[in-house]
Order: sequence, then structure tokens, then C-alpha cells
Amino acid sequence: MADVLIVGAGPVGLALGADLRARGIDATILERRSELDAGTRAIGIHSPSLAHLELSGATDALLARAVRIRRGEARADGRMLAAIRFDRLRARHPYVAALPQADTVDVLTRLAPPVERGVRVTGFREDGSSVTVRATGPDGETERRARVVVVASGWAGRELVYRPGAVRTRHYPDRYAMVDVAVPGDATALVHLERGGVVESFPLPDGRRRLVAWAGTSDVPDAAEFLRTALAERLRLDVDTSDASTFRVRRAVAPALRRGRVLVVGDAAHEVSPIGGQGMNLGLLDALTLSPLLSEWVRGHEPDEVAAWERRRLASARHAARLAFLNTMLGRGVSTVGHGIRSASLRALLRGPGGAVFTRAYAMGFDAAARGS
Repeated sequence: MADVLIVGAGPVGLALGADLRARGIDATILERRSELDAGTRAIGIHSPSLAHLELSGATDALLARAVRIRRGEARADGRMLAAIRFDRLRARHPYVAALPQADTVDVLTRLAPPVERGVRVTGFREDGSSVTVRATGPDGETERRARVVVVASGWAGRELVYRPGAVRTRHYPDRYAMVDVAVPGDATALVHLERGGVVESFPLPDGRRRLVAWAGTSDVPDAAEFLRTALAERLRLDVDTSDASTFRVRRAVAPALRRGRVLVVGDAAHEVSPIGGQGMNLGLLDALTLSPLLSEWVRGHEPDEVAAWERRRLASARHAARLAFLNTMLGRGVSTVGHGIRSASLRALLRGPGGAVFTRAYAMGFDAAARGS
């Protein structure tokens, strides 16, 4: 019987497995996908996450591959509205570590217990002192037991824990187009708040950047053509957008993160807009603040702090969802008059005391897990 069984081998599940392994806890990781996820969706790891990843050794390995973003700029119409100074954060890691999600997964896979792939979990049964996990995979239908189960499977595994409709999901009309390309520039994050909609430009390793543009509220039939035109019109930038893709935005926060000996972390429990880079970090902090409690639990008895952990993580998820919603609203296309008002308002806000507050909020400095990191 495993001490902890983790459902899902994305960054959150792997980070939990690696941290538990560093604590000497026997963890099993099951993943429904047969192959490694090669996606590059989440690229920014914030200071609190980097601090909590130190125990497993992941932080140094991630930083060896990452670009350290110490500064950001908000711009409009070719002019800088304000600078965002991550290097002034009171934190052990005063920067954002930017690297493709595939690299993050690779680093964590090397540190976590071996992943059993091609295994789809279908249900749980708790008997008071353990959980029986039903699954189907290469060996057909199987059952295995664990003292505690953590669902880190992303939104697709939500039905394992929650009843239909229990997690209310809001689908925003906004569409975005995205591409990773080679673009000259330094390690400064740029947010262009243009009248036609936001364009975000974040540095990646090897001289590449992640470009994301607001694409309106209708489907985009040709992502490459849309993004090429949008970048030319909004930034006068001509790049190869042939690998462009699109995505939409959802918001969901579960009412609870626990059912007996089954706990839920990451996107299985909450989804926020990727605009602002909160989602993966929210899940990482769920998992990495839960890990020491699991270590105590499987070695003796359930710690009293689990209930407090759940309250703090739900509060953090609601806060991140509100911030992501604000970022989404600010990034929409507006009229000429609205664009002028938005630019002037942000210039006044970000160049005053509000700039430090925004920087701390963006870097997840208000998350309960940021204390002491």
C-alpha cells in the first residue's frame, strides 16, 4: 500500500511527488496519458513557488534552464506607462523564472517517483484508514490502496471528486492567440495595452519570446494570420506566426478541497485565466504546502492543520481568480476614448504606491504560501 497516491503527472502532481520523495514518503503517481506532455502553456514560476520547490532540488535545476525576469514594463502607443520591478520584491527569489512547461515537466519528472503512464483512475472507495483506487490501464481494470489520495489531474479529473455542477465554471467570451518565436530583446516582460487589445511579450530561453494577443470574443478561424496582422498593427512587429494557436479563458473555484482521505489540488479544484500567470503557481503552492502535512499524516495521525490548509488555499484561489479576471478585463480592446482613459489611469496607479502593490500581487506575494519565501 502506498503512503500517498497522486492522480496526474502534470507540473503540480510531479512537484508534489518530488517533494514527498525528498521527505522520505512513498508516493505513487498515475497518469492517464501514455506520453509526456509536450505543451508549453505555463511559462512563469513565481518567487513563492521557487522557494517551496527548494526542498526537492527542483529550484536550482529550473533556474539553470530559465530566464530570470527581474523587470516588466506596461506600455501603450509606444510609450512606457510604468515599470514593474520584481527585483525589488522582499523575497529569496526576486524575479520570475520563465521557461517552457515541457522543461518544467522534465525537471520535475527527474526528481519525482517513476510515473505509471496509460492508467486512468475511475473511482475511489474509502474504508476509514485507507482509500481503494479503481483504475484501468495496460493490465485492464485494477485496484490499489493508499493511505491518502491527491487528485492533481487538471480539470479533466474533476468528476472523480465533485458532483456534476458542484464546481461552477464561468466561460469568458475572450479569445487569445499565442506563439513562441525568436524575437530580439532583453529579459524584460512587456505588456502592451493597445486600443485593439493587449499584446503580452515574455522572454524565454534561447532568445525566444512568448507573444499573446487578445483576439476578441469570436472564434479565430486562422490563428497564424490573425496574430501576424495583430502584431503588425498593434506593435509594428513582423514575425513568423505559423505555429500560432488559440485559447479561451475559464474561471472555476471549487467549494472544498477535501473529501475524507481524498484531497484535490491545482486545476482539478480551480481554474483561473492564464493572463497574469497565476494558474500553475496556484496549483504548485496547493501541492507544496500540503506535502509536509501529508508527511505527518502518513507517519501517524491526521494533522489538525489540514482544515486550515484547505481554508487558506480556497482563499488564495478566490484571490487569484479575481486578479486574473481584472487582467482579462484590462486586456480587452476599447474605444479611442476608453483607451486614453485606461492608459492615463494605469500610468497614475502604477507610478504611485499602487505599483508596488500590483507587483506583489502579480508575483503571488499575497498568497498565504508566500510568507517567509
